[in-house]
Amino acid sequence: MLKLGVNIDHVATLRQARYATMLESNNAEPDIVMSALAAKRGGADSITMHVRGDRRHVQEEDVFRVKEACNLPVNFEMASTAEMVAMALRLRPEFVCLVPENRQEITTEGGLDVSGQRETLRATVGTLKDGGSKVSMFIDPDEEQVRASRNIGADMVELHTGSFANCEGAMRKEELARLATAARVGNQLGLCINAGHGINYDNLEELFEIPHLVELNIGHSIVSRAVMTGMEQAVREMAVIMGRYTVEQ
Repeated sequence: MLKLGVNIDHVATLRQARYATMLESNNAEPDIVMSALAAKRGGADSITMHVRGDRRHVQEEDVFRVKEACNLPVNFEMASTAEMVAMALRLRPEFVCLVPENRQEITTEGGLDVSGQRETLRATVGTLKDGGSKVSMFIDPDEEQVRASRNIGADMVELHTGSFANCEGAMRKEELARLATAARVGNQLGLCINAGHGINYDNLEELFEIPHLVELNIGHSIVSRAVMTGMEQAVREMAVIMGRYTVEQ
């Protein structure tokens, strides 16, 4: 059965929008641990969190709290930097996914160039595996990148589905074909095949054409849907509390 990894980065984005300078406050919400536990109750198979160098959403403390409180595998997304490797070795997550990182980007814009950074990434992968984590490369669906990922010792790849999600028509079919080819190559090489980025409720089933998928990592679409499906109930609960106001006006 295809597994669902839920990325809760944008729960932290919502919190940071109001409480970035007051994270110790009891009012700092939404709570990242509560969101992970809610995802678990909903059927998540793992929790994905990305601590970026600029700490724009998830903070270091968040991943440690979630790992302690939620007994689901943690997929820790990180850049291949000394700071993040040290954090991963302290955290000891089940999975680490190495991703490219650019401070100017809103979200991850493309896959990691594994082929062009083999030796550097090989060292990072070895260190992380020695620390007890299985290591994934977040890559574009390109055969060269898949083979390079296997060459440096990665256990798995996460195929970047962003280009698929952002195009239509014939180009979309071409992207699906690229993803399917990359998945087949990776499977033949013994890699576990995951995918993610830009997946939503409308395009999800199109990805079912891709063979050998083990897990899909989905975040923004789930958080967005949670806001909309929960808005009515949240307003209703607030209105009930306000109805207790009895002071004469």
